[in-house]
Amino acid sequence: MPCIWDRETQRLVTNNFPDITIDFETQFTAYHRPAAPDLYPVALRDEIDAVNVVIYEDINNGVYRAGFASSQEAYEEAVDALFARFDWLEERLGRQRYLVGNQLTEADIRLFTTLARFDMVYSTHFKCNLRRLIDYPNLWAYARDLYQRPGFGDTVNADHIKRHYYMTHEKLNPTRIVPKGPIIDWATPHGREHLG
Repeated sequence: MPCIWDRETQRLVTNNFPDITIDFETQFTAYHRPAAPDLYPVALRDEIDAVNVVIYEDINNGVYRAGFASSQEAYEEAVDALFARFDWLEERLGRQRYLVGNQLTEADIRLFTTLARFDMVYSTHFKCNLRRLIDYPNLWAYARDLYQRPGFGDTVNADHIKRHYYMTHEKLNPTRIVPKGPIIDWATPHGREHLG
């Protein structure tokens, strides 16, 4: 679980992970590098917050609700909500380059963390397999658009991600076998520049 640790005082500052990224944008601006983007602009905060709620509930947490469901009904409810939200994103991202406004925001970063893992882990390991991310033209192009930016794709370690998930969930994968695939081409041009 993500947290902020103060090395000077040797104490936990917060482990309230839904708000950590907001804290970085509101409480730690003195530590931002020069010309750092404003990922939580005041004018867009209400919309960012509203998008974050549904992204978290149906996607970020939705894959876990599906993967760790203890009944068929709970699993299907989570998977149905996840793919309904993917359908919503597919339509939204057909009209605009980013989730909110005409710029990269905190909402895009929150969504990216799940999208980066989706086809390599969540679709198989958590049984979120109605469709793959690559089956959504707009959502897949959006994911590649983010991945190809500095600070996104260069932080993704596919081998580490797969080893973590497949080797630590003994009930889901008792053999701890890590799959070799899928092979994902994140470098394919995304073609989203015309959207903003």
